[in-house]
Amino acid sequence: MPMRNLIFVAFVEPVADGQVFRRTDWPLHITLVRFDVRLDAGAAATTNAQDPADVAESIAGLADAPIAAALGAALTVGEDAAFGRNGSLPVNLIKPQPDLQALHVQLVSVVDGVRGRILTPAHTLAGYRPHVSHHGGKRLHPGDAVVLDRVALVDMAPDGDHIIRRVLRLWCREGES
Repeated sequence: MPMRNLIFVAFVEPVADGQVFRRTDWPLHITLVRFDVRLDAGAAATTNAQDPADVAESIAGLADAPIAAALGAALTVGEDAAFGRNGSLPVNLIKPQPDLQALHVQLVSVVDGVRGRILTPAHTLAGYRPHVSHHGGKRLHPGDAVVLDRVALVDMAPDGDHIIRRVLRLWCREGES
């Protein structure tokens, strides 16, 4: 069965609904949960959808309430760290914040509810370490204040193209775009 590779993220840079960008040009963001979902009725039992667009729309609908509840949460950027193989990926940790952790847990539950497969299970729930990866010259700094004002569901390979990413649904805090 075909799979759809999706990710929920909180952008810390402006983005637009439907925006497409190269996989090498991600706007700065906090990963909330990355997952695959099967495109068949059995895997998407709670969504009752088989079409890729319908599956994404159903998942987005299940995420509406938890995301709406978290929008507006104040976050603080923590210290620099290094993730990835041999610590090759520079990041800034996000200081623990209950609304962000609750959103992560609720989105994991949404993914579980549609029988999605989380790609990094060791980095979810109690293992979740929210962070913002540095990207070229773009980065955040310890002590920076960030507002959780843009959460998105992103397709990691729209139409099977693994070189680009597409914002499928964007939730914004009132007054943001």
